[in-house]
Amino acid sequence: MQQSYDKSAAIVVLPALRGCLQDVALKKWLSRSDLSEARSARSLLSEVLECLGQPSPSTGLAAMRMWGQTGDRPTVWIAAADPVYLEPRLDHLCLHTLRQPEVSKAELKALFDHLQDVLSEDSGFGFARLAHHGYLRSEKPIATAEIDAECVNGLAPNDFLPRGDSAATFRGLLSEIEMALHDHPVNVEREMQGKVPVNSLWIWGGGHAPEIQDLSCRPLFADDPMLRGYWESVSGIVDTWPGTIAACLEASTAGFVAVVPVDEVDSGFYELCLQELRAALLRGRLSCLTLIFADGLRATIRASHRLRFWRPVSRLLESNKV
Repeated sequence: MQQSYDKSAAIVVLPALRGCLQDVALKKWLSRSDLSEARSARSLLSEVLECLGQPSPSTGLAAMRMWGQTGDRPTVWIAAADPVYLEPRLDHLCLHTLRQPEVSKAELKALFDHLQDVLSEDSGFGFARLAHHGYLRSEKPIATAEIDAECVNGLAPNDFLPRGDSAATFRGLLSEIEMALHDHPVNVEREMQGKVPVNSLWIWGGGHAPEIQDLSCRPLFADDPMLRGYWESVSGIVDTWPGTIAACLEASTAGFVAVVPVDEVDSGFYELCLQELRAALLRGRLSCLTLIFADGLRATIRASHRLRFWRPVSRLLESNKV
């Protein structure tokens, strides 16, 4: 059954705001919005779906992400297996995510090829890499962590691992993975260069891809594979990030969801994005705008908020606010 939505509302995901925005007029504009700050790390998919009033999927997240990368719905049980560094501390381990360019595609290929050679034979497991993301295939479902590595970054991973009898297979596999990675030539070379090793994988989101639904949702302009996979699963319109907010406004006759890539943003481009969105609100092109910033800020803005001219610049927008 299709669900209705505000067809002229937009959700835009932007890189971290604090320290990037210098334009005083834009700071005042944002200060008139309903501005809030997240208290804990959450996945981008959860953030966007909350804004849309949709529940977050609880299973099959890794298969959904793979779907977003390949454009094809996976038909087997899949878990994400993303490269991480486990830092030994006095009484616990601390997990650190490893993204590009911290680990190259060539290094990941060598590591995943090694895991496939060493651990896949007669085990029912298989390992694969797509771009900078790793995946684990299993003939039988196993317990996995439920949240992605970004939400655990800087924390003790044991607090987020599966527990109980159902986790035995998971823990045994994880131990074998860590032993296989320990003295691999890629990690030996990385440590000689003063880099941290890829000494574990964060295995999470295990399950099968959801069945395709037919939900009414606004178009998506994004390169994020998890969002793209979700939109594919609900028969939504999916396109890549077109390069500018103006292009999103031109391509969509109504509202939309857009994710501005981090690597494309400098302060001038950042402010241009906000200026284009402010203008779209003022001329009635958009009825409501929700901005999700990578540093945890969220702003919901309506044209009527311009009447809040008495508000000072919010302390949440200051670069020294943590």
